[in-house]
Amino acid sequence: MRVSVILGHPDPKSFNHAIAQTAVDTLRAMGIDVRFHDLQAEGFDPILPAGEAARDAVLPPLVALHCAEIRQADGLVIIHPNWWGQPPAVMKGWVDRVLRVGVAYEFLSGDGGEGVPLGLLRPMTALVLNTSNTPAVRELAVFGDPLERIWGDCILTFCGVKRVVRRMFGVVCTSTDDQRAAWLAEAAGLVRREFAA
Repeated sequence: MRVSVILGHPDPKSFNHAIAQTAVDTLRAMGIDVRFHDLQAEGFDPILPAGEAARDAVLPPLVALHCAEIRQADGLVIIHPNWWGQPPAVMKGWVDRVLRVGVAYEFLSGDGGEGVPLGLLRPMTALVLNTSNTPAVRELAVFGDPLERIWGDCILTFCGVKRVVRRMFGVVCTSTDDQRAAWLAEAAGLVRREFAA
């Protein structure tokens, strides 16, 4: 099994990085082939140039690498904070540039792009791990959990992902070391549960 782990957070000392390291370590301990990408550290450019949107566009090497890996992935772990009810720009740019037509989805013959796409990713589980500084009760009452809609309803299912599991950890800014340790243990448990052979 091959799992891609994609991290979108600018601070290498962040709790998001600790979650990512936990996910990677847990997957490797399970004997899973892990492809880990810290988008910020590798300098992933989130800007989609106009000419790159075409199906037959020549892609920059880093984008082409991500596209090749996502085609081969049997599972996906996505880690990022909740910023303004959405992923950080680097993660949104990864979606725009990597989950592209011909890689993650395509339109059926005769469909000019207005229909529902056919997902091309392998039937897989995607585990989305987020952090937030908004209490869960307020998030649901005021905002309706937009990240659930973005990942579960608007992106991954259209790309062929069969199971989307999401967990929001928070409130991070006021959390204690014990809370963070418990959250990391929970993240490891989710990884084990979702990617067990």
